[in-house]
Amino acid sequence: MTSSEQASGVQESGVRDSGVHKLVIIGSGPAGWTAAIYAARAQLEPTVFVGVPKSDPGPVLPGGQLMLTTEVENYPGFPQGITGPKMMEDFRAQAERFGTKVVDADITKLDLSQDPVRSPHVLHTSDGTTVRAHAVIVSTGAVANWIGLENEMRLARQGGGVSACAVCDGALPAFRGQALAVVGGGDTAMEEATFLTKFASVVYVIHRRESLRASKIMQQRYMSRPNAKVLWNKVVVDVLGAEHIDGLLLKDTVTGEQSRLDVKGLFVAIGHTPATKCLAGSGIELTDKGYVLLRGRNSATNMAGVFAAGDVADEHYRQAVSAAGMGCVAALDAERWLAAQGID
Repeated sequence: MTSSEQASGVQESGVRDSGVHKLVIIGSGPAGWTAAIYAARAQLEPTVFVGVPKSDPGPVLPGGQLMLTTEVENYPGFPQGITGPKMMEDFRAQAERFGTKVVDADITKLDLSQDPVRSPHVLHTSDGTTVRAHAVIVSTGAVANWIGLENEMRLARQGGGVSACAVCDGALPAFRGQALAVVGGGDTAMEEATFLTKFASVVYVIHRRESLRASKIMQQRYMSRPNAKVLWNKVVVDVLGAEHIDGLLLKDTVTGEQSRLDVKGLFVAIGHTPATKCLAGSGIELTDKGYVLLRGRNSATNMAGVFAAGDVADEHYRQAVSAAGMGCVAALDAERWLAAQGID
């Protein structure tokens, strides 16, 4: 590319080229914004690709899972709590204060086949732009798996008592002393249901089969609670309530009979899917569950100059504060790697 072509941002092929960046951050949750804050203060001039709204089948919004969280009470520094969307708005404002550039587009493909020092990584965006970067931080998160019911999605979006994270939301005042339900049958469902028994009057685990997939110890831990119940061979076919959930319509998987269950909260615990579609063919190693593989106590992937942070590389905790900590680590790792390559 000639200097004039680079200045105009257009290649001979007609594809827009945004030029060479020191650092590109993919994703706009706690990990991405924290990485941007650290990187911007280190004068790495980061660019954050925040993504665009989509449905998968549930809502996926720039800002990650916190965009579906009405109240965040367990993040340090907010004694009165804060809404998830407001927290992400503040994270973004702090990153922009130090000069972070923000682009409202998805990264759809990464070409990591070249030496990132001599020939920067090539990234392709959803708006047809080619982006080149010496270092990349992947912080695309993980998307909760939802049942896919219309009212489930509506109440999840409006903070109406439907959630995909009991640890995040289960201790909120609206759920204390109430009847709550958890959908799922694995270890995550048992962990979330056991947590909820501390606050709820009764917790119903709803499972489509007559036996749970969870490990015996996790099952025993839940079953030992006096307010724990399991509804076998049941599926949720509708979530009831206008502004806030007030019940579930269940269907028996054996008899087909339908029944109503009165609850004030629904927690969907049927797993998460890491947002790694854009990494297909990139050479970045993933775990057997599809999360980015990090081999040590740092953020480095197996590809030079590529780092990962947050839920996309964390299948165990998936908390805002742990994601933010990983974002800090990724920015520091990227800064040190760039310095070692003589790029500053």
